[in-house]
Amino acid sequence: MVDLEKAPPARSPEGEPVPRADGEGCLVVAVRLPVRIVALVLVLPVRMAWDALVVAGRFLRDTVLRPVGRALAWLGRALFVWPLVGLWRYVVVPVAKGVGWLGNVLLVVPAVWVYRWVLTPVGRALAWCCAGVGAVLTALGRGLYAGLAWLARYLVVVPAGWLYAWVLTPIGHLLAWCGRGLARCGGGVLWCLGKVVTGIGAVLYWTLRILLVLPALAVWRWVLAPVGRALAVVGRELLDALGHAWRIAGRLSRAVGRALAALFRWTVAEPARWVYRSVLTPVGHAVRDTVLRPLAEAARAAGQAGRQALRSARLSVRQARADLRRTLFGEPERTPSVDRREPSGAKARTLGSSTTALTKD
Repeated sequence: MVDLEKAPPARSPEGEPVPRADGEGCLVVAVRLPVRIVALVLVLPVRMAWDALVVAGRFLRDTVLRPVGRALAWLGRALFVWPLVGLWRYVVVPVAKGVGWLGNVLLVVPAVWVYRWVLTPVGRALAWCCAGVGAVLTALGRGLYAGLAWLARYLVVVPAGWLYAWVLTPIGHLLAWCGRGLARCGGGVLWCLGKVVTGIGAVLYWTLRILLVLPALAVWRWVLAPVGRALAVVGRELLDALGHAWRIAGRLSRAVGRALAALFRWTVAEPARWVYRSVLTPVGHAVRDTVLRPLAEAARAAGQAGRQALRSARLSVRQARADLRRTLFGEPERTPSVDRREPSGAKARTLGSSTTALTKD
């Protein structure tokens, strides 16, 4: 069994209590035992109901769901898989092979012939013609490009370089000198503005810190943090209590289950086994020895007699048929039997002597 209380606190050699490593206080000790008792009382029925449902579910799975599932699987294979496999193997595949052969004969072979003997020569001729036209166009394009480049150089580039060197560059130097002068005058104004902005920022920072940050920090440190630690202790104890109660309820549920199983075994199973072993088995042996075995022997003897009678009737019918055949058609000619085990040399000598005797006769 799991202990509902934890071990007593350790003490130093002088007799003073040693503080625990996890920092548990009087709140934890005061909350733990009542919470665990209440949790055990609440969890025990739930755990017993859960164990009963688990046992019922396993029994239902082994006795009902698994056989039904196997039967449904076999039925599904018989109704869907096997017909589809047969349809695929004996209908779809032969039809697809026939369609593929027809497509190859009617489409692929003519298309290959047209491509090889018609399109390829025509394409090569067109490529040769396009290559000649491309060479002519290339020569014309190079001459046109050279002319346009000469015109652009002397009509655009040279005047633009003269304009940049003798007009835009002096104007840009003048504007740069004026800008540097204005920047020296505006630097002092910007420094003054920076000092003013810095002072305003410092005032706003200390105002927000005193009015918002420090009160929020005090509320967090002296109100929310202690309350959170207390709630954390209570929640941890609740979770530990639920875990201990669940384990204890499981052991109690197993004990109750074993007791019910023992009660069922001693009230139902053992008497049924004793009745089967002590009453039904001797009665069944007696019935087998006195009734069933003589009946089986009599049935066996009757079967043997019937088979002998059928065999005798069959022999009689066969003999009568042979007598009728001899009466109507006479005795059949009998061919001399040849000893197949005779060696080949002896057989040849026998045939030679018979041929010589016939010649002499």
